Amino acid sequence: MTTLYDIADMLKEARRDAKLSQEELGRRAGVARTTVARMESLSRGDMSVSALLRLLEAAGYDLKLVRPGHQRTIEDILAEQRGQTPS
Repeated sequence: MTTLYDIADMLKEARRDAKLSQEELGRRAGVARTTVARMESLSRGDMSVSALLRLLEAAGYDLKLVRPGHQRTIEDILAEQRGQTPS
């Protein structure tokens, strides 16, 4: 199971992979640097999903929901149900 601490670590890794400072990532996502720091350290024990999505997008990532042990995302399953080709 993925914990909030795992997600905080993934966010930090995504920022570092994008070679962005907390300040630059926050600016691109429209949030304060302190918000980035708080979410990377999980200092309040919780995080805003909307801010997480904006930060990941600013670092060049998408959030995907995947069942443990599966490779298909929820987007793939929904596309199959609609008769579309998954992206």
